[in-house]
Amino acid sequence: MLTLVLLGLSAAAGASLAQDAACGAPDAPCTVAGGTYHVALPEAAAPLPAVIWLHGYGRSGAAMIQKPEYVAPFTRRGYAVIMPSGQPFAPDSALDWGVTDGYDWARDDIAFIAAVRDDALARFGLDPARILIAGFSRGGSMVWDLACRAPELGRGFAAVAGAFWEPMPARCEAPAHLFHTHGFGDRLVPFEGREVRFQDFDFTQGNVMKGIDVWRRTNGCMVSARNSFGEDGSMQKDWKACGAGSIRLRLNRGGHGVPAGWRAAVLDWFEALP
Repeated sequence: MLTLVLLGLSAAAGASLAQDAACGAPDAPCTVAGGTYHVALPEAAAPLPAVIWLHGYGRSGAAMIQKPEYVAPFTRRGYAVIMPSGQPFAPDSALDWGVTDGYDWARDDIAFIAAVRDDALARFGLDPARILIAGFSRGGSMVWDLACRAPELGRGFAAVAGAFWEPMPARCEAPAHLFHTHGFGDRLVPFEGREVRFQDFDFTQGNVMKGIDVWRRTNGCMVSARNSFGEDGSMQKDWKACGAGSIRLRLNRGGHGVPAGWRAAVLDWFEALP
């Protein structure tokens, strides 16, 4: 029997952290092969839709699950929130994700997130047909890799400020529904990509439009996009006339961050998927 334990989230969040044998709270993570994750459940009946949220560099599932601004917009809409923790780049370094970027990561994060998904499905009564995988920065890049290499893990994939790194694939395993958001003024992960050196290793952040073209080929979307503009100065391109899947690209005027209203917009998009 699951018990719901309130753990410091505001009442307005309408959510409690789920525990099964003391599993899910910030100080009591759920454990799977390779790592851990944390959970917040809405006040709703199972089977629940869920968001698997992948944190940015230097964060953790334990820290992010305690942030109402990240959790509440999802739980208020009836979604469970699953927050795994990344892996260190090197011993004693900050947590990151094993993105396909040329580095030999210790943990296979595709397999790890698949294990998190399967464990959470069984433990918390989630709906496997309504899983949204989302993330920010390096977590966003991990979302792109998951959508490309293991699209069966989610119904939709939403990334902010993080896309493919080099070496970039020529094509993905299967079509997917992808919503990518990027700040036009992002200098940490610029839209056009850049070369970076980190702890004596050379990395290349991919050009986002080059990555979008990978998805256009994979989804069969080599047609013109439908363009629209927001009152906030954002620009959006939608490729829906695809052989399968869909692509939404939204550019805003901001920098490296999650723009206001993003979570609601992503859930609206996700719930409207065919």
